[in-house]
Amino acid sequence: MKVTDLSAVQILDSRGNPTIKVTAYVDGVAGTFAVPSGASTGVHEALELRDGGKDFGGLGVTGAVANVVGPIRDALIGKNPTNLASIDKLLIELDGTKNKSKLGANAILGTSGAVVRATAAALGLPLYAYLRELFENDGVYKSGQKLSRNAYIMPKMYFNIINGGAHAANNVDIQETMIVPQKSSVTENLQIASEVYHSLKEVLTGMDLSTGLGDEGGFAPNLESNTKALDIIIDAIQKAGYKPGRDVCIALDIAASELYRGDKYVLTSEGIGLSAQQIGSWYKELIEKYPIISIEDGLAEDDWEGWSHLTARIGGSVQLVGDDLFVTNVSRIQQGIDNKAANAVLIKVNQIGTITETFDAIHLAVGNGYKCMISHRSGETEDSFIADLVVATGVGQIKSGAPARGERTAKYDRLVEIEKELNS
Repeated sequence: MKVTDLSAVQILDSRGNPTIKVTAYVDGVAGTFAVPSGASTGVHEALELRDGGKDFGGLGVTGAVANVVGPIRDALIGKNPTNLASIDKLLIELDGTKNKSKLGANAILGTSGAVVRATAAALGLPLYAYLRELFENDGVYKSGQKLSRNAYIMPKMYFNIINGGAHAANNVDIQETMIVPQKSSVTENLQIASEVYHSLKEVLTGMDLSTGLGDEGGFAPNLESNTKALDIIIDAIQKAGYKPGRDVCIALDIAASELYRGDKYVLTSEGIGLSAQQIGSWYKELIEKYPIISIEDGLAEDDWEGWSHLTARIGGSVQLVGDDLFVTNVSRIQQGIDNKAANAVLIKVNQIGTITETFDAIHLAVGNGYKCMISHRSGETEDSFIADLVVATGVGQIKSGAPARGERTAKYDRLVEIEKELNS
């Protein structure tokens, strides 16, 4: 098998900003990958290449497109795509920078993902099955290897139904307040999420609160406090006919790097600034009062001491997920392991820039007792790649925003399709 061609085009993401869509051809069979983009981004993430200038407010990606159809295409034509580790290594070396700033992480990831999808199609394999073989074989496809269908784990889904922080134009500090349905199947959990989402809209309407949406499809009302969001969600769960803590749990993405001012975490809606120890006490109170099972980015991305103390304090009671802290980067994940900071890693493919580096991050985390959660970005596309990725890697958790808007539901609907296929 050979990579026979590469092309790329500038498209728009869910926020109306430019992003790149790459098409790879393997023995003439096409596969695409549309690259997402974050709003709340960690400073340690791989770099998206943007054009600057006046067009699209400087956010154009025509330079990234040119890199795909120019030097990247020249380097990959004729290469064996079933050795993805070799393909990704070539892309990294071709860029030659620590943060992929020469070619752009968006150009590199678009290529890596498109090659994977094209190769799976050329082999006649479901994407999740091909990704599983790559994941278990260090990025190399071993022809003829078969994996049992019951080896696949369908994930719990985290639905962001109240948006705040950098994802909404409101006064809620917590970036994501999520529900986590607790049934055994994707299909059942998607139904619960939809019903609670619509129930929440009715609750907000009854309170004369806005039902406008944030970046990830969740509602974005102004609220008197951050805990009010939790109270309203509990009400919505109950009005939908479900029991909080049994049928539906809650998860938070604080995005605390966005709140960090000097040595304080400033909660504007509460009118207070808290030290790392004080905000840790607040989290302890929240998990004692509400059925919260996961807190993401509870502290800032470089507050290693605070993270270690927080993990020792409440890590036995709740999942503590590092996003900006780890940015899907093995060196930062290893630093977290060494410092006993957090107990779970958020996995975003565009934070690191290639599929095999994403695999490496998951292997390191899981191998050291950390859980993982596959994640979308706030600026999304209709690409459902991460749904196949979460099934392939078996990490058991995914978040893709609200159970509404096509760029979010594309991932959830793909999981329904996979579940049906595996059960048939």
